[in-house]
Amino acid sequence: MFGRMKRQAITALTTNQITAFRPYTHYASTGYCEPATTLAWDCGANCEANPQFIPVASGGDGDLTQFWFVGFDPTLGEVIVSHQGTDTSEILPVLEDGDIILEALNSSLFPGLSRNIKAHSGFAGSQERSATDVLAAVNTAITKFGTKKVTVTGHSLGAAIGLLDAIFLPLHISGITTRFVGYGLPRVGNQEFANYVDSLPLLVTHINNKEDIVPILPGRFLGYHHPSGEIHIVDSGSWLSCPGQDNTSDQCIVGDVPNIFDGDSSDHDGPYDGIEMGC
Repeated sequence: MFGRMKRQAITALTTNQITAFRPYTHYASTGYCEPATTLAWDCGANCEANPQFIPVASGGDGDLTQFWFVGFDPTLGEVIVSHQGTDTSEILPVLEDGDIILEALNSSLFPGLSRNIKAHSGFAGSQERSATDVLAAVNTAITKFGTKKVTVTGHSLGAAIGLLDAIFLPLHISGITTRFVGYGLPRVGNQEFANYVDSLPLLVTHINNKEDIVPILPGRFLGYHHPSGEIHIVDSGSWLSCPGQDNTSDQCIVGDVPNIFDGDSSDHDGPYDGIEMGC
C-alpha cells in the first residue's frame, strides 16, 4: 500500500496567492514597533499598509517580554495577534534564542498536552510572559467585533512565540478558528510537537526566504522538527509550497541550506514579497 502512495509535489504559488499574504507580512513587520505606536496605529509604512486595522491592546518591553499587539482587521474579518522578533541589541532575547533545552509546555497554559510534547525552553518562556495579556486582549476583540477567526503572526523569535500562541489560544477560547503565518520561523519543538501541530485544525504557514539560516535552527540532531506548512521563496523569486515536515528537497529550506555555512543570514529579514522586517 505505502509503495503505491503518491508523493506530494512541490508546487509554486500563484501571484494572487502570494499577494494574499501581504497584510500578514506587514503585521509581522509591525511587531517590531513600540507598543505606544501600535496602539495608536501610527508606526509608519507598515501601519499605513493596513489602514483599516483597529488596535485593541499592545504590550511588552522589547527585552524581557517581546513587543506584541492585538487588534481587528475588518477587511479580513480576523483578530490579528503579532509578536516582535529578536532585537539583537538587547541581551535577553539573544539569550532566549540560545536556550535550546527541550522542555514540556506549562500545563496551566497548555492543559491536557502530553509531557512528550516538548518545546524550546527560551521560546516557551517568552510566550509564557505575554500569554495571559494576549489571551485577555483576544477575548476582548472577539467579544467586541463578533468574530471567531484569529490569525497569529510574527518573524523570527516572534514567529516562534506566535506558533505557541496559535496552539495556546484555542485551549482557552472555545469555537475559534486559528491560523498561523510565520516568517523565518526557527524550529520550536521536538517530533512530538511537530506531529501535534499537524494534528490540529490549525492552518500553519511558515515562510522562509532564500538561504536564511534561522529556519534550520536548532538542528534536527538536537531533536527539533518543523511542522508541515513550509513556503520557500527561492532565488528566482518564486514561492514554493513544500509539503511535509522538514522537506529535504533542494527546493525547500532544509535541502537548500543543509548547514549554516551554506546559508546567508542577510536573507532572514527579507524581502518577503518586497517587504523587509522591522519597524
